[in-house]
Amino acid sequence: MHAPVLQATDFKEIKLFKRGKVRDVYDLGANLLIISTDRISCFDVVLPSGIPHKGKVLTQLSLFWFDFVKNIVPNHLVSADIKKYPQELLGHREILKGRSMLVRKARAIPVECVVRGYLSGSGWKEYQANQSVCGIKLPASLKESDKLPRAIFTPSTKEEIGHDINVTQSYIDDKIGKDLANQLKEISLSLYKAASRYAEKKGVIIADTKFEFGIYNDKVILIDEALTPDSSRFWPADEYSSGKPQPSFDKQFVRDYLETLGWDKTPPAPELPANIVSQTSQKYLRIFSLLTGKKLLET
Repeated sequence: MHAPVLQATDFKEIKLFKRGKVRDVYDLGANLLIISTDRISCFDVVLPSGIPHKGKVLTQLSLFWFDFVKNIVPNHLVSADIKKYPQELLGHREILKGRSMLVRKARAIPVECVVRGYLSGSGWKEYQANQSVCGIKLPASLKESDKLPRAIFTPSTKEEIGHDINVTQSYIDDKIGKDLANQLKEISLSLYKAASRYAEKKGVIIADTKFEFGIYNDKVILIDEALTPDSSRFWPADEYSSGKPQPSFDKQFVRDYLETLGWDKTPPAPELPANIVSQTSQKYLRIFSLLTGKKLLET
C-alpha cells in the first residue's frame, strides 16, 4: 500500500502564481509560497503517476543544501516553519508540512546553470557527436560516465514549453550580459565543488546538477531547488564503473523505464506500474538519508 500522494493543490483564498511541472507556487505579495507536489516529469512531460514522499524529499533536501552553501551564495528562503506562515495558510497545515517553503520574490534569471563533473546524459550524446559539450572541447577517447578532468559549466536555455536547449557560454553572455553570466558560472562551479566533496564522504557521486538563480535587491541569489534527485544525477560511489550508464538515486530510473515503452515523449504520458513507483520513491528516500544522515521528516 503506497503512502498518499499529492498531485496538485487548489487554495482558493490565495492567488496562484504558477503551476510548474512539480511545484505549485502562490503569490503572497512580497513573498511566494512554494509547494513541492509528488508529481514527476520526464522528458518535460508530467506523468499521471505521483511518487510517494517525493515532494517532501525535494523540499527538505533543498533546505539542507541551502543551509550548507549559504556562505557561497544567499538563497530565497524566508521560512519553512509553518508556525511562521501567514494566518491564511494555517488551515492548510496538513498539506503544507514538510513540503513547502516561504521564499523571497526574486526576478528569475532565464538560464539553467548546469555543472557536469562526469560525462552522462545529453552531455555524453553531444560529446559522441563532436567531442565537446556546450562548446567546451574535451579530451579524445572519453567513455560514458567518465569523470571529466575538471567540472565544466554547461548552461542551457530555460524553456517554458518543450525541452531546454544546451548552449555555449558566449550565448548566455549575449543573453544576460557577460558580467552576470560569468558570476553565474563561478557560483555554480563553487556550489558543485563544495557539494561534491561533501557527497563523496557520504558515498555519493554527484555526476551533474543544475541551479537556478534570481536577482533580489540587486544581488544574485539561489532560487527554486538545490541538489535534489530531480535536478541532479546521484550515483552510488561503491558501484561506479565508467564506460556504461550508472545505477542512480534519481529520476533517471524512471526515464530508463519509459525508454523501454516506445513512447514518443509527447503527452499524454503513460501510467507507471506500482513497482516502478515504489522503487522510485525508495530511491528518493535513500538519497535523502545518505546525504543528510536523517530519516525524512514526516511531521
